[in-house]
Amino acid sequence: MAKDMTLLWGAGSPPCWRVMIALEEKGLQGYNQKLLSFEKMEHKSAEVMASNPRGQLPTFKHGDRILNESFAACMYLENQFKNQGTNLTPDDDSELAMMYQRMMEGISLNQKSGDVIYYEWKVPKEERHDSALKRNKENLTAEVKLWEGYLEKAQGCFLAGKKFSLADVIVYPSICYLFRLGLCEKKYPKLANYYKSHKDRPSIKATWPRNWLENPQGGDALKDI
Repeated sequence: MAKDMTLLWGAGSPPCWRVMIALEEKGLQGYNQKLLSFEKMEHKSAEVMASNPRGQLPTFKHGDRILNESFAACMYLENQFKNQGTNLTPDDDSELAMMYQRMMEGISLNQKSGDVIYYEWKVPKEERHDSALKRNKENLTAEVKLWEGYLEKAQGCFLAGKKFSLADVIVYPSICYLFRLGLCEKKYPKLANYYKSHKDRPSIKATWPRNWLENPQGGDALKDI
C-alpha cells in the first residue's frame, strides 16, 4: 500500500510535516520519500514542477493521484484509509463540525504567521514600513490569543473533542513553528501545554523535523507577539 506512495518534502515545513504525521497515524510507514532543500531551491526543480506547477512542497502521490495541498492530502489519507490506523475523524457530529472549523481556521493562522515571519522576504526593501510590520504583528497577536482561548475551553489537550483528530494533524505543526520562532510560553500557557503535550506522540516524534533537532532554537521573530 505505502509502496505506491511518494512524498517530496522539505525539512521544517509545517505543510510537509502535517502530511507525514497523517501517514504515520494511518500506519502507512514505508512510503517512498525524498528530502529536498529549500535553500538550494530544489522545490523549483523539474522533478517537483512535473507534479506541482507551483513549485511548492509537499508533493504527494498515491499511484497516479497527485495531491499538492497538505490539507487535501491529509483529508484524502483519512478518507482512503478510514479503517486503518488512528481514526482521525470524530464520530460525534458536534466534534466533527468543530474539527472542520479548526482545520479551516488553521489557514488564517498560517497566513498571519507568514505575514510576520516572512515580511522581509516577501516585501521588497523599498516597500517595507514599520507601520505595516506592526499591523501584521497586531493581527497575529489577536489570532494567537484566539487559539489560546480555544484551548482554554477545550476538552483535554485536543482541538476538536476528546481525541487527536485531523484538526490536530493540520494545526499542531503550525503551533510548533510559532514556539520555535520565539512565541512566549509564559504568555500563552494553554498553547504551550498543547505544544508540549503532543511532542512525544509517536507520529509526531517519528517525524519531528531533522533540522529542528540539530538546531532547537529557530529564532526570535515572534518574541513580541
